[in-house]
Amino acid sequence: MAERAAPKLYTIPAHRAFSDALAAGLLAQHGRAEGGLALARGIVLLPNNRAIRAVRDAFVRASGTGLLLPRLVPVGDVDLDETLGSALSPLGADAAIPPAIAPAERLMILTRMVRDRRALAGDRLEIGEAWRLANAFAKTLDQLTVERKGPHDLKALQPEDLSGHWQSAFGEFEALVEQWQRELAVRGVIDMAERRNRLLDHVARLWRETPPDRFVVAAGIVTNAPAVAGLLKTVAGLPQGMVVLPDLDLNLTDEQWDAIGPVTPPEPGRDLPPPAQESHPQFALKLLLERMDAHRDEVALWRWGSEHDARAVRGKAISNALLPPLLTDIWPDVPTAQRSLKDVRAIEAANPAEEAQAIAIALREAIETPGRTAALVTPDRDLATRVSAHLRRWGIDADDSAGRPLAQLPPGTLLIALAQAAAEQFAPVALLALLKHPLVMAGDARLPWLEQVRALDLLLRGPRPAAGLAGIAGLLREEGERSEALRSMVRSWWPSVAAMLAPIEAAFAGERPLADLFAALRQAASTLTNERVWSGHQGHDAARTFADAEAAAVHGPVTAEPSGFVGMLGQILGAVAIRPPQGGHPRLQILGLLEARLQQADLMILAGLNEGVWPGLPSPDPWLAPRIRRALGLPGLDYRIGLSAHDFANGLGAPQVILSRARRDRSAPTVASRFWLRLKAMTGERWVADRRLITLAGAIDRPAHSAPAYQPPAPSPPRGLRPVEIAVTDVDRLRADPYAFYAAKILRLSALEPVDADPGPAWRGTRAHDVLQRWMEEGSSDPASLAALASEMIGQAAGHPLLKALWQPRLLAALDWVAEEVSTQAKTGRSVAFGEQWGKIVRGGVTLRGKPDRVDRLLDGSVAIIDYKSGSTATVNQVRAGYSLQLGLLGLIAREGGFEAVARGTAVSAFEYWKLNKDSKGQFGHKRVLTDPKGSYKRIVTEEFLPLVERFFDEAAAAWLTGTEPFAARPHSDAPVFTDYDQLMRLDEWFGRGGSRG
Repeated sequence: MAERAAPKLYTIPAHRAFSDALAAGLLAQHGRAEGGLALARGIVLLPNNRAIRAVRDAFVRASGTGLLLPRLVPVGDVDLDETLGSALSPLGADAAIPPAIAPAERLMILTRMVRDRRALAGDRLEIGEAWRLANAFAKTLDQLTVERKGPHDLKALQPEDLSGHWQSAFGEFEALVEQWQRELAVRGVIDMAERRNRLLDHVARLWRETPPDRFVVAAGIVTNAPAVAGLLKTVAGLPQGMVVLPDLDLNLTDEQWDAIGPVTPPEPGRDLPPPAQESHPQFALKLLLERMDAHRDEVALWRWGSEHDARAVRGKAISNALLPPLLTDIWPDVPTAQRSLKDVRAIEAANPAEEAQAIAIALREAIETPGRTAALVTPDRDLATRVSAHLRRWGIDADDSAGRPLAQLPPGTLLIALAQAAAEQFAPVALLALLKHPLVMAGDARLPWLEQVRALDLLLRGPRPAAGLAGIAGLLREEGERSEALRSMVRSWWPSVAAMLAPIEAAFAGERPLADLFAALRQAASTLTNERVWSGHQGHDAARTFADAEAAAVHGPVTAEPSGFVGMLGQILGAVAIRPPQGGHPRLQILGLLEARLQQADLMILAGLNEGVWPGLPSPDPWLAPRIRRALGLPGLDYRIGLSAHDFANGLGAPQVILSRARRDRSAPTVASRFWLRLKAMTGERWVADRRLITLAGAIDRPAHSAPAYQPPAPSPPRGLRPVEIAVTDVDRLRADPYAFYAAKILRLSALEPVDADPGPAWRGTRAHDVLQRWMEEGSSDPASLAALASEMIGQAAGHPLLKALWQPRLLAALDWVAEEVSTQAKTGRSVAFGEQWGKIVRGGVTLRGKPDRVDRLLDGSVAIIDYKSGSTATVNQVRAGYSLQLGLLGLIAREGGFEAVARGTAVSAFEYWKLNKDSKGQFGHKRVLTDPKGSYKRIVTEEFLPLVERFFDEAAAAWLTGTEPFAARPHSDAPVFTDYDQLMRLDEWFGRGGSRG
């Protein structure tokens, strides 16, 4: 047999730009033949559609003029959800190959199968979890199909030594595989992976029998599936065929190559050899060569390059850096030139924000040089989004070709929000998230819509109303002076909203047919957005995805529960990546790892180099144990790490490279990527840490001149704007923090409760006061009656059942103490005079008003002022300092005849807090008094108390209400703190920096 004139296997090393080198070589070999038509007649097999775009652009750069391109055909990778479909059909695929089952229909059927099988075992799966397991099953099944494994291979295994969990999972998997084969046979279809295998086999057989009369090149393919390997073997043997591999490492010695480990699994039942180094970047290529019956020595170096290449010594340094772990001990003996990474810099930022800013600066610097190209490569989508935002501040639009999941884009978030709101029976948070979505009522009706939604937002502050749309309607029917204006505003608007949401509320009321849930969701989304949810390139993809899922729903589980449907919908939309229309800066790209394959720029920034990001954490297979996967020859968990290592090596081959990581993420410190640590360990002192970009990132938003110190605010409104009426509860705020009083009573700003808040101390205190007031009004003084009223109130109150269950025994214990104490005091001649009644007096031109919780009449004709407290109470020292004056001010109103039931001049001889919480002895309910006739126990002398309160009130009224004293913020450092207006007064800008007073 004559020896080949030239090898048919080639490789383009990492330090060369793959696409440009490939285009240059093909143009040199075929560009002028047959008047330029030989190039146009040729066929180039590439890994995916992204690679086609990269090679097409490379041909344009290399030609410099117009030309007819060869046919570029994607081979795809089923394991990466890149399906071949009918791409090779025009090359002569046999029409007798059955069609492939639609992906959405397939997953729906598998979800039903998984759920039904678990139900037979007594395990009722939520449909979202069933979908997740079905998706994992489909991927494992595809891997088996790609590796040409079937049910007979599963039966050949005897996994008796597995744990009970894995044995159960294996048995279930085997049964599902057999059931699935029957499902396919009934429908007359096959899996997409199987059709892909048959198409590739058919083309390989056709080309072996009748070689094409044109050149055929398979380039950049690392997929080592047997069908792909068989096709590449055929291409390499064609008269005009060749295979060009991406970065097959020819620098490795035979020992280093062999250390990657065996790549072919043993026959089932035989002893397993030591595990292969699947995480090595060359593992996938080694397996591909073995399946092609080729050896590394047969692979020649592609001799064409381009102006985008780096120096050849870079390839040797990359090879040394990524050696198998057991061979890295040779690093100290490697020549310096083969260990140093010249023109490779590293950014180690403090956090993702600093990292993104530094990357954006580096990209901007790169494209400021005419003709220079730059690319950011990262699997971290959040980081890519941050960098895009930073670039836009300079008017630079980057082409982020990796895209974002549909579940994170407006159409997807609307569909999920709508399903979530219906599943939660329109609970406040979910309802408001839906109604405020930017697609809802977009257009001219948006502003009036938002005005109503904001009013509804204010009404939904605090504990949640009853469930469903009827609960919101009931809230609007309630009467209350405080929020009546808001209710009247929303009452006329809400019925139209309820009408739009009523169909989906009905559809999501319990378990319903899955198709009905999809239909109701589609109808409601269209109605709320006037069809805008389906418009634009994002909406079109959403409509396509949703239509496929809805059409396939009839093949899925018979019924679905709303909460599980939300989880399933999120997974469906999250699996679809939406890429923006092409555009942006022509010399700048933001790429994911898949998009970056076969592409190279003058500056490559490899970012997000932390463990769990690059490389990402492998997802375990819930169906097959690792040992079973290995016995079947399926890729292990480290296989994807090996591919990401190969992507990293390719990125390192650019002329200029920046490596980037952040020392912590949003919540915790990070661990540097194993790739980062390898490079740092190998280069040692030659590791180049670029602090310049970090410094620029920190300085770019720093003002050139520091702003002057902000002084505490002290507004001084004119006399006519100052209130001349004040409640006893506001006097403390006026004296302790005049600015807080100004914000609340003059600016009329108040803190909002959270939406759907659990009942807090204030809410619980109000309900306890109401119960005690009703009990006093009945006049029965019966402890059993008080307990009955409290139980009735708790039963009717909104709030989480657990919170009510925890609160009820505490409240009843405290109320029992109140009832017992009232009964005991009645025997001494003390009686309840009244409670919860307003009274007022005028002092110095200011009206003082207040409403005591209770006023008791004592045997000597004097009265006692009682305040129920479920929290902390005032101390004697606070009262002496002029704060916590509420009880004294109420006593002042009583003495001056401000209450109808108390005559002017009546003595006030007791000021008591009745605490409803637990005391130091663990008992619920106890009294705390502020005064004593003789001042015993460091209390205030009773006769001195009201004169003290008078003085403090008169001073405050004269200074701030009838005077011109500014309303200063926090004038006294020892005063009680009111925090509602800290942000308004810009407290952080002056407090503790020389601006605070006191």
